[in-house]
Amino acid sequence: MQTKALIAMSGGVDSSVAAYLTKSAGFQCIGATMRLYGNGILGTQESTCCSLDDVEDARSVALTLGMPFYVFNFTENFRKNVMDKFVDCYECGLTPNPCIDCNRYLKFAHLLERAKLLGCEKIVTGHYARIRQDNITGRYLLYKATDISKDQSYVLYSLTQDQLAHTLLPLGELTKTQARQLAEENGFLNARKKDSQDICFVPDGDYTAFMERYTAKQYPAGDFLDQDGNVIGRHAGAVRYTLGQRKGLGLAMGEPVYVCEKNMANNTVTVGPNEALYKKILRANDWNWFPFPVLTEPMRIKAKCRYRHAEQAATVYPEADGFARVEFEEPQRAITPGQAVVLYEGDQVIGGGTITEVL
Repeated sequence: MQTKALIAMSGGVDSSVAAYLTKSAGFQCIGATMRLYGNGILGTQESTCCSLDDVEDARSVALTLGMPFYVFNFTENFRKNVMDKFVDCYECGLTPNPCIDCNRYLKFAHLLERAKLLGCEKIVTGHYARIRQDNITGRYLLYKATDISKDQSYVLYSLTQDQLAHTLLPLGELTKTQARQLAEENGFLNARKKDSQDICFVPDGDYTAFMERYTAKQYPAGDFLDQDGNVIGRHAGAVRYTLGQRKGLGLAMGEPVYVCEKNMANNTVTVGPNEALYKKILRANDWNWFPFPVLTEPMRIKAKCRYRHAEQAATVYPEADGFARVEFEEPQRAITPGQAVVLYEGDQVIGGGTITEVL
């Protein structure tokens, strides 16, 4: 009897090729697209994933492959676990990562639950990463993709052991060029479709405008401060600025200045020179570990604090109450609370957590 698999189909080339590879491997496949929000909430005509066009592209590929296809309405879950959290983080002075939250709460949680209800043993996505099982411990491990330029292991760091056990990532060994070639060979209409680069519900990049539409709030202006606490100008609302930002400050200081700190209670933004952004130590919580259930002793690793950054040499130290401290060998620029720190040993992901404090 064939093993059943539910394919998460976004309408893009990667998930389409993942569906083809899974079906070719002998699985009984069902295609599914998650409806996450209504486009009316965007307030823009920019193209975005999860649009009606994307649904139809996914449906077309499923039809080509002879697969049943469903659209699941996850709008309420997406609003609660991704959009609301996105707004709350910015209002608290943090910088969220909604793609990680979408993977954590939607793709590999609610979608997996739906897959099990349909009798599917696996869910399949078009992410570029690899899953292996340790023959000795039995634990499931996460590794970088073969194509490092497309590696997405950073945004998958929160996958649990149960989720890994029920997940297939067929693109982990492929390059993007190979994926597109397979799509063309199979006549997929999205073979040359561009990759989505932006936050799906903020396709124009103006996250503050989205927040104002979403919350019906207007974020008030406040004071720019120098590092001595002196008022040096007015800003358009602290939520509009991120650590390390230089452009759009509107300050004439005689030298470049960057956002170094935000105080949301006082609605102030502190700026300073670039060197003020470099720190060596961060604390994080909400950790997920792969080779072991919990970190019990210091470990030398490499760590990255942003998706597009290269990992850097560091040591991670366990702390009380589920926290861990990461100390880099060299200072890192603009380490940002709210973002994820993900730890590596070679190609293997050791674990990851949410940055809470920079020291």
